[in-house]
Amino acid sequence: MKTRILTAVFWAATAVFAAPATAAAACEELTRLSLPYTKIDGAQIVAAGAFAPPPGGGGGGGQQAFAKLPAFCRVMLSIAPTSTSDIRVEVWFPESGWNGRFQAIGQGGLAGSIPYGAMAPALASGYATAGSDMGHVGNNANFMPQFPEKLVDFAYRAVHEMAMKGKAVIETHFGTAANRSYFNGCSGGGRHALTSAQRYPDDFDGIVAGASSWNSMVMDAARVGINRLVNRTATSAIPASKYPMIHRAVLAACDARDGVSDSVIENPMACRFDYASLQCRGADGPACLTAAQVQSAKALTSPLRHPITGAILFEGHLWPGSELEWDTLGGPEPLDNALRRIKNITYKDPNWDPVQFDTATDVELADKVDGGLLASNNFNLKPFFDTGGKLIVWHGWSDPQVTPQNSIIFFESVIRTVGRSARNSMELFMLPGVSHCNGGPGPDTFDKMTPLVEWVERGQKPTRIVASRVESGKVVRTRPLCPFGQVAKWKGTGSTDDEANFSCAAEPTNTRR
Repeated sequence: MKTRILTAVFWAATAVFAAPATAAAACEELTRLSLPYTKIDGAQIVAAGAFAPPPGGGGGGGQQAFAKLPAFCRVMLSIAPTSTSDIRVEVWFPESGWNGRFQAIGQGGLAGSIPYGAMAPALASGYATAGSDMGHVGNNANFMPQFPEKLVDFAYRAVHEMAMKGKAVIETHFGTAANRSYFNGCSGGGRHALTSAQRYPDDFDGIVAGASSWNSMVMDAARVGINRLVNRTATSAIPASKYPMIHRAVLAACDARDGVSDSVIENPMACRFDYASLQCRGADGPACLTAAQVQSAKALTSPLRHPITGAILFEGHLWPGSELEWDTLGGPEPLDNALRRIKNITYKDPNWDPVQFDTATDVELADKVDGGLLASNNFNLKPFFDTGGKLIVWHGWSDPQVTPQNSIIFFESVIRTVGRSARNSMELFMLPGVSHCNGGPGPDTFDKMTPLVEWVERGQKPTRIVASRVESGKVVRTRPLCPFGQVAKWKGTGSTDDEANFSCAAEPTNTRR
């Protein structure tokens, strides 16, 4: 299996220890492990509930998540595949109760820290886990103009190094390779997930890719272009105070279409709402949109087009149900992550002013300038599928940051490239009412790994995944997540807060507007 495939050259440079007498000794002895261009910065047992992330670390779920962790071995590595590389990786595994699997964790945004908060639940579930800062410190893009190799590390190399070195640490400690290796990431981590399947089909047996920001540079340029379009005049922007009014109108038109009024639009593709219906009949007011604001609403919810030719430059856009978070793309300034990459990669100028952005030329420029490093647009996943690899893609329909079509376009492009058989190894789940990676009014909490493990290890493809909405620590609603092309429909009896009373039914999937 893939977790056992390591080159002879790699293992020639790896010191393999005999199994030590105690877990504590095993962990501490890992400081003597020799790996190519890698320094072991430390290896220590962390007592149950005692871990606290360092200042500036990716804490994530708060100290409560760390307080529940079992005792584990924490191994810290510095990896330098090039003279300017400095990839920090941590590998954790439980002192007892390892489930025999490896779960690598993706890092979102601009990375720059170890994703401790996401590693914690993996460890708590019995996995050996690993996370990386993706080769730089700080959630920024300041390193990009001066250090092209660091950009390669950020784009894909850090995840591959994390996979290889993580597996080596695990095998050295346990005296056996992990039975299976998995990757789990969202947003930027979702892009890394897809990149791993494309570039290194042997690294992971199963991959979860959430809200993937593939096609990053085009998407970044489009997000800046949309922001400039919405803010084209002093009065064209929609005040945030009007978002709830717009949201209520959209829900009134489309919420009950699935048979349930629950403030969630189950299938935004079937919602056709004309923002002109909200146009003020007289003076501007809080309960209506000016003519200019109507055009801005349409700009946020339509593909970005070339200002002269009308050609579609970027198909992604916001969908009905996302109105409460329109400030992400339609606020006074462009989305920060997008702007930083455009400044530092496209223009190589951290002081570049977005008012200079020209949609007619700059989307195409952004697509070319990084040489495709952040595109992750190789749709031929046959090599990954041929190894038995399985891919679960998921995305929130109300995502205001990485537009939901990003995942749909990738999914459909893979099917066109590989053929319908691709769906034997890949599935897409869209989450109604869910924002970017989590949040929003829809059920956003679900077990991503168990369906993947069942698929990889037992051949049971997921046809329904249960998601929960949690408020104040309590589950208040459950709903089924259905494979793309199906939506959850209430059976007509029983509580509408119980997923058992819903079925997955086929519904058209036309994403063009």
